[in-house]
Parts: sequence; C-alpha cells; structure tokens
Amino acid sequence: MKNASVHAKLLAVAIIWGISWVAGRVVVQDFAPFTGGWVRYIIAVTCFLVFLKFTNQWVTPNKDQWKIIIVIGFLSTFLYQAFFMFGMQWTAAGDASLMITFNPLFTAILAIPFLGEKFDKTLSSGLFLALCGVGVLAWYSPNVDIPVNERLLGDALIGLAALSWACTTILMKKAMSGENALSPLHLTVWASTVGLMIQTPAVIWEYSQVGFPNDASLESVLWIVFLAIFSTVLSYVWFADGIKVIGAARSALYVYLVPIFGILSGWLLLDEKLGVSLVISFILIVGGVYIAQSKESS
Repeated sequence: MKNASVHAKLLAVAIIWGISWVAGRVVVQDFAPFTGGWVRYIIAVTCFLVFLKFTNQWVTPNKDQWKIIIVIGFLSTFLYQAFFMFGMQWTAAGDASLMITFNPLFTAILAIPFLGEKFDKTLSSGLFLALCGVGVLAWYSPNVDIPVNERLLGDALIGLAALSWACTTILMKKAMSGENALSPLHLTVWASTVGLMIQTPAVIWEYSQVGFPNDASLESVLWIVFLAIFSTVLSYVWFADGIKVIGAARSALYVYLVPIFGILSGWLLLDEKLGVSLVISFILIVGGVYIAQSKESS
C-alpha cells in the first residue's frame, strides 16, 4: 500500500487523541486547570524546540508572521487548553470526545464570514444533524453517574474548545498561504511557544488561589507527560507529515476515528458506560460534520 507508514502514523494519532480525553479526565483530578495545561506545554514546547533544532528545521518567523502567531497561540494553546481542562472537570471522556468533533463544523460556519463561503442547504442539514446528536448526548448519555447539569456544563466547555480550535483553523489557513506562508509544523511550534507565555500569568494567579499540587499522584503526572509528548508533540509532527504527504483532506478523515477511541478508552480505563445513545450521537454528530465538510470541499 502506497504511503502505508503515513496512514499507520495517522491511525496512531487518532488512537492517541482518543486516549487523551481519558488523560485529561485524570489530570484535572489532581491539577488545577491552568496549571495542568501549563505543565503540559512546558514539556511540549521544550520537545518541539529540541526537535526543530536537531532536525535542522529551525525557522524564525518574521515580524508579520509573529502577529498572526500570537493570535493563534492565544486561541489554540491558551483558550483551547483552558476550555479543555475546565470541561474535563465536569464531563465524561467519551462524551467530550464526541463534542470536540464539532471543530470542523464550526470551521465551515466561520468560513462564511471570514473566507467568503456560502451558507447553503448542505451546511444547514449537517448542522441540524449534529445538533440532534448533541441533544441525544446531553439528555441520554449512559454516564448517569455524572449529574446531568455537570455534564451539560462540561460538554458546553468542550464545545467552546472546539470553537476556539475552529478559529485557529481559519487563521492557520491564512498563515499557510501567501508570501509569508509557514508550514503547519512551524505554526504549531511557535504558536505553542507563544501560548505557553500567555498561560503563565493565569498559572501565577491560579497558584495564588489554590497553590501547586503537592500530592499529585504518579498516574496524573504520567498522563500529563502523555499529553505533552504523545498527544501534542508526536501527534502534531505525524499529522503535519500526513498533510504534507497525502493532503489535508485525506488526513482529516482520521479525525473521525477519535471519538471511537475516546469512548472505548473511557470505558476501558475509567469504567465509563457504553450505550446505544452514544452510537446514535456519534452517527448524528459525525454524519452531520461530514455533510457540512462536503460543502467546504465541493
């Protein structure tokens, strides 16, 4: 099979990102949200910069590129990470992995005002199906051990995380085009670096309120390392490689597998519940997102 190694890496990325919802759920039990995200990116940014240096891919952005990188860093690292960590305090890993699938749907919607796309029947149909899936997930999730009001709050925060990442996607499309174009890898590295700097004042404030966790379990620490090295560094490098070799559209198809692995890993590792409602919600949300994206690619 042509490019078999690339497809294998992309499948591994989908598995890793699925398991990352379990990691987030465990980490927030011991670490305050801003602190957990900050520790994750301390490790990730260090690994990113070492990777660029030792693979001779170091590229320093120019003044104009830094302007958009700062905005991307705020959205993709600070804002997304805050919604992710706060959301995982309240909802199940499997439920959250379904909600984040709204990312490409939000991207298609944002493309209307920012990229001149049109809102047509295809997009409206996809949006309707996806919202029906959210309704099923919200009211009929099998994870009834989490109070419904907490799950609704957590799911809403994860939805906002998807929205912040959709805004990032729109900006990255602009940053990767034109004379000042940067590669997906370099955008990710420098945006993560800037985002880490933006996170730091929030962590200082959080430390003044709750302090740094002195009794964090080894399990939580290991899951943060997993989020940093596997879910952030390795996955983004492999995903960027997939975009370069087989294209963005074909690489993005693997993202649809993330909720499957998120639900299964939540069941296996956190004893979360499985149910028909998750299957129905998955079909409606992913199906709606796929329909909406077919508008964008047509």
